[in-house]
Amino acid sequence: MGQQQLLLIVLGVIVVGIAIAVGVTMFQSNAIESNRQAVISDLVNYASKAQRFYRTPAQLGGGSQSFDDFYISPIDTGNANGSYSAGTTAPSGATIVAGSITAISSSSGTIYLTGCGKEVGDDGTNVVKVAVTVTPADITTNILN
Repeated sequence: MGQQQLLLIVLGVIVVGIAIAVGVTMFQSNAIESNRQAVISDLVNYASKAQRFYRTPAQLGGGSQSFDDFYISPIDTGNANGSYSAGTTAPSGATIVAGSITAISSSSGTIYLTGCGKEVGDDGTNVVKVAVTVTPADITTNILN
């Protein structure tokens, strides 16, 4: 082979290698963002269940204008997207929160739902983590990782 042909082969291998590296990076970024959006979607769904519980009279199994005794059902504590829990204190940091079915034991007008995904988040070490603040009138999302 001539020197020009060898140079073209080497150049072609370099271009293909760069294209593969860029493709893998784009796929990984898409997987992280997709998992984060799925966790947010699940948490907003659970937040609407909490608001429905708040508004439902006690005679019909609701909270009667209170989040007291609200809990995430055992079926909803984990799925293919991640694990979920409810509490009365605002979550922080990127540590993993396991799914929990513990009932809320506070008459506070605010509860916090936390979800941890399956993909490694923005910090490169911990999984995707999202918190949702639920009040009787609002649902606020906060991305923690």
